[in-house]
Amino acid sequence: MTRSVTVRVPAKVNVQLAVGAPRPDGFHDLANVFLAVGLYDEVTVTPAEALRVTCSGPDAGQVPLDATNLAARAAIALATRHGIAPDVHIHIDKDIPVAGGMAGGSADGAAALLACDALWGTGASQGELLEICAELGSDVPFSLVGGAALGTGRGEQLTTVDVGGTFHWVFAVADGGLSTPAVYGEFDRLTAGTDVPAPAASPALLTALREGDATELAETLGNDLQAAALSLRPSLAGTLAAGTAAGALAALVSGSGPTTAFLTADEESARKVADALLASGTCRSARVAPSPAPGATVV
Repeated sequence: MTRSVTVRVPAKVNVQLAVGAPRPDGFHDLANVFLAVGLYDEVTVTPAEALRVTCSGPDAGQVPLDATNLAARAAIALATRHGIAPDVHIHIDKDIPVAGGMAGGSADGAAALLACDALWGTGASQGELLEICAELGSDVPFSLVGGAALGTGRGEQLTTVDVGGTFHWVFAVADGGLSTPAVYGEFDRLTAGTDVPAPAASPALLTALREGDATELAETLGNDLQAAALSLRPSLAGTLAAGTAAGALAALVSGSGPTTAFLTADEESARKVADALLASGTCRSARVAPSPAPGATVV
């Protein structure tokens, strides 16, 4: 085999992230409404003498190139199931912010899995691919399917959510990343001794998505990890304020952060908010993207 396979995979924003109390296994039950957005990584796999990972693009130096990378783990997982040596060169062309709460690492895992399946001709079913994704991480299954979905359990059990239109976002990228385990740890510290309700999806939010109503969606966005992310990175409050002042309909921390997300009325508004965020000096870059977006796709 000398050919290569390239898969394009989107980032995500959590339009609702409801977090329950810690479980005995250390995870948290979630009601996690995912929306795939039009910022993409491309992952290319090529036959090689041994498994190796390379990366290019913004912040490529922050991406691990060893077996801890989810793309490498995905190749190993699929190869092990099918009795194949995972001898591929995985190249990640990275455009999704690194450690930014937008599931960039999870996206690369899903993309590598789909690419290796195509390269090796393993013929894995969607169910098998999703099973491997769930083993790799809570956000990886959604990266495979894209669109919009409600993730329950620890986020890996997906139910498709209907979206009736296009939503326009701005993502403000902060300097440095935030560790997801650290943010969950801070959530546990902040909620210690309180009655943390069981997580549930907001009916009003699901209706706003289905009707394609950005104004209504803005009223229902929520992230239970936001207070923890702000506690660990107080400067994010300035970014949220700057985007809101520039006319965003709503602002929130994306997932575990530190990327912040701003919902706008239309594409023109999104560009104005992005320009204002850059001018404010509260973020490193500001990216405009529509949603929903398709999941991992061979290109």
